[in-house]
Amino acid sequence: MTRATGAWRRALLAAPMVILASLSAPQVMAGSVVGVGNCVPNIVQFTTIQGAVNAVPPGSIIKICPANYPEQVFVNKNLTLTGVKSRTTDNPVLVIPLGGFVPNTTSLTSGDPIAAQILVQGPATAVTISNLAVDGSNNNLNSGCGDARLIGIYYQNASGTVSFVTARNQAQDAANFGCQDSAGLGIFVQSASPSTSTVRIQNSTVRGYQKNGITGNEVGTTVTIAGNSVVGAGPTTTAQNGIQVGFGATGKVQNNTVADDDFNGDPSAGTGSGILIFDSSNMTITANFVTNVQNGIPIVTDGTMPADNNTVANNHVSNTHLGDGIDLCSNGSSVTGNVVFSSGQAGIHLDSSCGSTGNNNTVSKNTVNEACAGILLGSGTGNTFPLPNLVANVANTTLAGDVCTPTVLSQRRVGSEGHNSRPARP
Repeated sequence: MTRATGAWRRALLAAPMVILASLSAPQVMAGSVVGVGNCVPNIVQFTTIQGAVNAVPPGSIIKICPANYPEQVFVNKNLTLTGVKSRTTDNPVLVIPLGGFVPNTTSLTSGDPIAAQILVQGPATAVTISNLAVDGSNNNLNSGCGDARLIGIYYQNASGTVSFVTARNQAQDAANFGCQDSAGLGIFVQSASPSTSTVRIQNSTVRGYQKNGITGNEVGTTVTIAGNSVVGAGPTTTAQNGIQVGFGATGKVQNNTVADDDFNGDPSAGTGSGILIFDSSNMTITANFVTNVQNGIPIVTDGTMPADNNTVANNHVSNTHLGDGIDLCSNGSSVTGNVVFSSGQAGIHLDSSCGSTGNNNTVSKNTVNEACAGILLGSGTGNTFPLPNLVANVANTTLAGDVCTPTVLSQRRVGSEGHNSRPARP
């Protein structure tokens, strides 16, 4: 009897401790809304984004208060990460962790190390990231071109939406800015068969990147890149591309502003582009504004995969100071209703220099003002011009072949090298 009473008393005394312990850990139910920081009342709160991600079940919403968050975040379940306003501030920012950026995955193609500030991996199929900035400033990846590639937001075999995000300063230090193959990317989507990635990137700003602003690569990747501002570094030792879709990826690029992608090295080593479509077919590239770049909108195959049957419509391209406004080193594409002003080479080039390319394209209702040729015809066959193209201030309205004398805007190039755009393939 005494032993039984003592056991009962011990159980009674222990019970409050169990209750208190359970109360001290956040209790998160399916489909919950939780907070990071304390600006949203009456919800479970965490001190780090990763802590919230780890704790919540799929389908949850994580509201992130304005602050700097020194962490790299890994997500592999369906979640919404969204920044929220607190009083007059609205700027949650992921910054470099205390110990510096560390590799947290490897490339699906090369196996090289990657340090992603936000890494989204499968099996996640619906990860939304919005109202949030990722800033790679003052990073520790400065010991040489063999360092891990820094990526702001990386969807790897995963799908979702990126909206009202800022990705900035994903670059090594200035001493290593010339790295081509390990240089930083702002936002990157990649998949490897049999996995797929379908991501919409919209209404976001990307700047300070080292190699590419927004990139979608590999067969199985579908991207919609819409309404973004992507600004390069101007003349630099890395062949930058504002937007790249390549290596069998597909999708849409529409209503973006792209500027200042340049390369001040030897053009034979590569060139930069505003919007580069490389070895990718069945793309829609519409209503973009591209200015102050080496090559405007090149569509290129290197012979590994086709870059055919793309639609290029209603874009405005100006001040290409090395290459063509629109370069079709591909077949079966439609180029309609575009405006090209002040091109370093041709306004529109039906480029035959990528092998059996420059064939069966449709060129109609475009406007070109100031170029060495309004339309450089290449040597392809089957090209059609159903409605007139308006050209002005050109040495040649049309010109056969793949070479024309550059305009004064082109300082370092003779002949056509638009196909020498340097794509990123982490």
